Amino acid sequence: MLIKNVIENKLQVLQPHFLEVINESYKHNVPKGSESHFKVIIVADAFEGKRLVARHRMVNAMLADELRSIHALVLNTMTPAEWADRDEAVHDSPPCLGGSSRKHSEPAG
Repeated sequence: MLIKNVIENKLQVLQPHFLEVINESYKHNVPKGSESHFKVIIVADAFEGKRLVARHRMVNAMLADELRSIHALVLNTMTPAEWADRDEAVHDSPPCLGGSSRKHSEPAG
């Protein structure tokens, strides 16, 4: 089963109002078809009254096994009210600047 699907299945326990798991591996210097970089957008009542760190810890605990095999996980954890305040949108992830595909130039001089 794809890691993306496993993440989606495990997070269903939070009964999300909205859940999107995006494989962003293609934006990085990894082989085609990799599952190494993910972005999760999850909106759930379970986050009410919890600070961002507590929300992330909750999700990270649920995905502990998957975190052993992936390189990066971006979390957007919101309550329904916070999601509505954002007009049900999140920012795009920035482009990858690292890895061996990055061109390094020598300083002039």
